[in-house]
Amino acid sequence: MNLRLPLLLCLLLLASGCATISPEQRRAAFDAVEAAHAVAESCTDPGDAACRPVDSPLLALGEQALAASAPGAPRHHVTLLERGQDALVARVHLIRAARESIELQSFIYDTDESGLLVLEELLAAARRGVKVRVLLDQLYGLPNPGLQASLAGAHPNFELRLYNPTFNEAKTQQLEYAAGILCCFGDFNRRMHTKLLLVDGHTGITGGRNIQDRYFDWGPSYNYRDRDILVAGPVAAAMRGNFESFWTFERSRQAQALRDVSERLANAGSQPHPYLDPGREKSPRVQAMQALSANGTAVWERLAPLTLEVGQVDFHADLPNKHVGGQKAHEDASVAMRDLVESTRSELVLQTPYLVLSREARRLFRLMHRREDPPAVWISTNSLAATDAFPVYAMSHKYKRLYLRELGFRIREYKPYPAQSPIEVAATGALGPRMATLPIFGSGSAGSASGPVPLKRAGVRVGLHAKSIVIDDRIGVVGSHNFDPRSDNLNTESMVVVHDHEFAVALRASIELDMQPQNAWTIARREKPPLFSGLNYSLGKLSEKLPIFDIWPFPYASSFELREGCNPLPPEDPGFYDCHEDVGAFPEVDLPLKTVYTRIVTAFGAGLVPIL
Repeated sequence: MNLRLPLLLCLLLLASGCATISPEQRRAAFDAVEAAHAVAESCTDPGDAACRPVDSPLLALGEQALAASAPGAPRHHVTLLERGQDALVARVHLIRAARESIELQSFIYDTDESGLLVLEELLAAARRGVKVRVLLDQLYGLPNPGLQASLAGAHPNFELRLYNPTFNEAKTQQLEYAAGILCCFGDFNRRMHTKLLLVDGHTGITGGRNIQDRYFDWGPSYNYRDRDILVAGPVAAAMRGNFESFWTFERSRQAQALRDVSERLANAGSQPHPYLDPGREKSPRVQAMQALSANGTAVWERLAPLTLEVGQVDFHADLPNKHVGGQKAHEDASVAMRDLVESTRSELVLQTPYLVLSREARRLFRLMHRREDPPAVWISTNSLAATDAFPVYAMSHKYKRLYLRELGFRIREYKPYPAQSPIEVAATGALGPRMATLPIFGSGSAGSASGPVPLKRAGVRVGLHAKSIVIDDRIGVVGSHNFDPRSDNLNTESMVVVHDHEFAVALRASIELDMQPQNAWTIARREKPPLFSGLNYSLGKLSEKLPIFDIWPFPYASSFELREGCNPLPPEDPGFYDCHEDVGAFPEVDLPLKTVYTRIVTAFGAGLVPIL
């Protein structure tokens, strides 16, 4: 094997790691930030509406819940944010309503329309006296050294930190990325996957959404069907405590302490960045979002029907020193998730974009399936046509026989063009209608190995990104945990657990909509061939056990579409195959089967399960 390239990359890694910031450059960078803060403008005129927080019945829920709570009897208000634009409205409005503090934590933060809108509102809040702290994972969090230099000096009330910066830089180059994977995978790949917006210490939003257009139904060709939860009340104290743990952790670095950012600050000071220009042109949908977010009454009318008053709410989150020194520790979200799943008595409904289970999770579900009266386990996940993560779907495809037969899963795979979805199509109005109908844009897929595969139809594709659980219609869970090995072993995750029947039923209804025949394909065993069905099954099972990939060309399971005029039937019903059409393993995908399987064989294998 030729080791020259890995060796070269490792040398690059070592050279970059040794190129530390000189004391003189560091001092000059911090002096530049202080100088910029000294002349930063604040908004202090009480007669100027921009200098006052907006009135907010939504934010007031936090104060009301705190006042109504007593020791041992907490009260909370929770809001399911199913629609992307509701989630963006809630965020922008809460930032505008903040009076004391804002903490924002995100894995991805892009400089598209939604990202710049939120950033503008955060800076406006800082100028009117709100303490704003933004903590982003370095790999995908505003990886622009010039922008970070500008933000570092934007205002003394605004501070930006980056978690686990690679090579102590804001921007990771492609060769550096490869070197990090080859040489220091453990450290390089421990990412902060947590998402949080916390306002005034009592009202927070968390869930699956990052700060990027496609999470808020604003993507031109691909959007995520995602889910957040807004929670107001005493559990917010746990959210703030977890944020503090990350904020003060040694891997969280001030933007001005990163080498490429400090170089710009030392050489040119904190210069205004075009992205932060208040006079930049804004699209009609951004202007409409700003106008709506400034109207507390209108926001409340939009979100009040989605809001419930509940009692016990728990927040489980990993700490930043998760798995330090190779020892499993501080994986609170993963432990809580496994305990909740194990507590299921009759029915578990789970929604995840990536159906890839760790060995420990498979063992847990196998034990549950072997109970005398096993609970029903419903799974809502992505199809290959809907996902943007081909390698992960490849691993899900490999284990479908195990999931269906040995674990008893009832799997529904999300369609790329669901007939009913909370996705809002922004192009049909200022903010978009409540429900999407037909695709209206051309597909933007390039068919790359790391992104969505090409499809037979054009349209605004939808990919599932929500991570939620409903347990026995008594507990509902919304968070960032994908229920996969990566969430268990590498990323830090968080989740909100609501102990309330009404909330659980509402969450279940949302997931069940995504599993309806018009929105998802049923995954079931292929109809048995008339000859050698037992031999085919045995050889397929043996092939599944191969450590690298599954080479058997006749897979156990397929995707089924409900026939017109039929009612849905479970796969074990004798009439299932009469009422459901086998549409193949990869419906809607515009690639030959040979090409799909070649990708699976050559690029992905079971050895990747722990990191996908």
